[in-house]
Amino acid sequence: MISIASDHGGYRLKEHIKAYLMAKGESVLDCGCDSQESCDYPKFGQAAAKAVADGTCERGIVICTTGIGISISANKVRGIRCALCSEPLSAEMTRRHNDANMLAMGAGLVGSNMAERIVDVFLSTPFEGGRHERRVNMMMDIEKE
Repeated sequence: MISIASDHGGYRLKEHIKAYLMAKGESVLDCGCDSQESCDYPKFGQAAAKAVADGTCERGIVICTTGIGISISANKVRGIRCALCSEPLSAEMTRRHNDANMLAMGAGLVGSNMAERIVDVFLSTPFEGGRHERRVNMMMDIEKE
């Protein structure tokens, strides 16, 4: 299952990606928001991240206008590695090298076609492990200090 969330600025792209994923047979947990009315992205980013951190969802996708604020919010949840990506290569490399478990996108920067490609790459790219696993573990230890 994939958690997905947005604020008002990312609502339209969230709905597009949710429908895209569901049409491909993916199960999606929509953590909000539910309209284009002004709202606060931290609570929605946190909700989607908690669903990944607690194992309810395997991965998560969060969207706001730039992707910055909602990615910072998601990364505050213990166990989350949320990467802001605006093109497929970053999505591929963050999976290969960082084992990112959440993807953030900026609806004001990425159109629906590009977002679909980014999501496809993010969801289909495996973590390489090896030397990268040591580094991911080092990253995750930082939050324990």
